Amino acid sequence: MAFTLYSRPGFSNSMEFSQLGLSPKVLEAVTASGFTTPTAIQAEAIPHALARRDVLGLAQTGSGKTAAFVLPMLTLLEKGRARARMPRTLILEPTRELAVQVQEAFERLGQLHKLTVATLIGGVAFEPQAAKIDRGADVVIATPGRLLDHFERGKLLLNGVELLVIDEADRMLDMGFVPDIERICKLLPFTRQTLFFSATMPPEIQRLTAQFLHNPVQVETAAVSSTASTIAQHAVKAPSDPKAKRETLRQLLRSQDNIKNAIIFANRKTTVALLEKSLRRHGFNAGALHGDMDQSSRLKMLAAFRAQEVTFLIASDVAARGLDIPEVSHVFNFDVPIHSEDYVHRIGRTGRAGREGHAFMLVSKMDDKHFKGITDLIKKDIPWFSPEGASSVPVVVEAEVAVEDAPRKPSHRRSGEAKRSEPARETRPHQPKPVSQQRQTPRESQPQPRPQRARRDHGGGDAVPDEAGFNQNNMPAFLMRPTGTGGK
Repeated sequence: MAFTLYSRPGFSNSMEFSQLGLSPKVLEAVTASGFTTPTAIQAEAIPHALARRDVLGLAQTGSGKTAAFVLPMLTLLEKGRARARMPRTLILEPTRELAVQVQEAFERLGQLHKLTVATLIGGVAFEPQAAKIDRGADVVIATPGRLLDHFERGKLLLNGVELLVIDEADRMLDMGFVPDIERICKLLPFTRQTLFFSATMPPEIQRLTAQFLHNPVQVETAAVSSTASTIAQHAVKAPSDPKAKRETLRQLLRSQDNIKNAIIFANRKTTVALLEKSLRRHGFNAGALHGDMDQSSRLKMLAAFRAQEVTFLIASDVAARGLDIPEVSHVFNFDVPIHSEDYVHRIGRTGRAGREGHAFMLVSKMDDKHFKGITDLIKKDIPWFSPEGASSVPVVVEAEVAVEDAPRKPSHRRSGEAKRSEPARETRPHQPKPVSQQRQTPRESQPQPRPQRARRDHGGGDAVPDEAGFNQNNMPAFLMRPTGTGGK
């Protein structure tokens, strides 16, 4: 299973899970997993959740937020039973991968509970999900779109939900799910309990919490939008040219001799596919993960990465939030994130649970604005790193590109000028001769006209040669003959 309970090295919390008020069944499952010390967010959020309080949890990614709501939910669900099409609890996740991860957490920690868990996500068949809801689900884990799809088809009723969890709320905002969340919350009972978790707190998220949480307990275990101190962050200067930038990335990867596995983030799905092809061609063990892949392919790729069958996972932001892959040694940002908060979540894939992590970001001149936004958000400077040989790559590659491009443009202009000038030479003689004969007649062998007098333009312009029309110098002889007049 991918889910883990974190026992953070050096964490000063002396509290144990047995002191949080969890049920004996839950404690037995936790102990069977080999964990006794909760993380800060777990130690502070679980008692309030068990007391039926609304909780606003703010913590760094990788701090164990999943267990902070799964463990109290298991305890609270030991009483009562689900009814057909009426789930007792609802967990909203921004991505399919996160939803599957939470399902794995319930399977592991709820092994002593006879609970029915239904996962409603896109990319898989609709009918098996509906059949599971029909039998009665204690827990529904869903992405907002698929949940509303079931509701609109009459397969799901939400008036029996006692506990709502909104996980990775800031990611929901980035993906445009806020209108769906607002609609879902209005369909739920007013008296429900709400647990709201986020790593950052932008203004729109603050508005949501004020609207849908009732007198919440705020649990903040780290500065909002901060990065873990266990992550060594670096920026690398890179050229703007895509081909040269990929070469800089390869130089950077080769300069790191301690890479166990790594996630390489790009802003666009097309860039993800191109990077995977490029790295494979240069001998790197790489795979891709992006939103256009079907669900089975995405899960297969994640499983291969977790099993270390794939060393470099190139991903779009679909993999940036909440994926529980604890031992990622490096994160590389091929593109600077457009949204500063995404940087926090991307590098949060490494340095999890107190482990040492390394994060690198390629920065070109075009990225200055977004790079400054990131440093302002995390309130720290990111030192520059120059891998051996990489510092010369931007200059050399860009120079080569410039040299290749330099002669190309003049050659096109010369070709165009030649095409424009050739018809003028061909049509100049004005004799009805074949073009081949015109080209064979040297210009020097043609009769040379007499020197022409200059005439002045009536408009007061400069003197121009009198080459056009007939005059006394080029008048044909037959026109000079006297003509007879008829009549008297």
